[in-house]
Amino acid sequence: MATTPGTPIEHRTDVSKFIRQLRNLLELTQAQFALKLGVASPTIVRWENNKTQPSQLALLQLKAMLQELTNSSDEVQQAYAQALLTKYFGENF
Repeated sequence: MATTPGTPIEHRTDVSKFIRQLRNLLELTQAQFALKLGVASPTIVRWENNKTQPSQLALLQLKAMLQELTNSSDEVQQAYAQALLTKYFGENF
């Protein structure tokens, strides 16, 4: 999968794990997560099961969600979001 600056996730399994971890962090079902991203529910299922990969635009949306969570009033959620940003995007805030 090709990447653009700011989206260094390169391996299919990393993308799959990242999407599931973010969805779980947000405490959303696959359907709710799909709605939040503006995609169909089966799209989330395919992403999480490594059947397809999100577009670069979708990855940027996912990254933006994580960045918003780093400002959460919930310190645990904030720390987990930061850990995911560092792991998958190599960023510290």
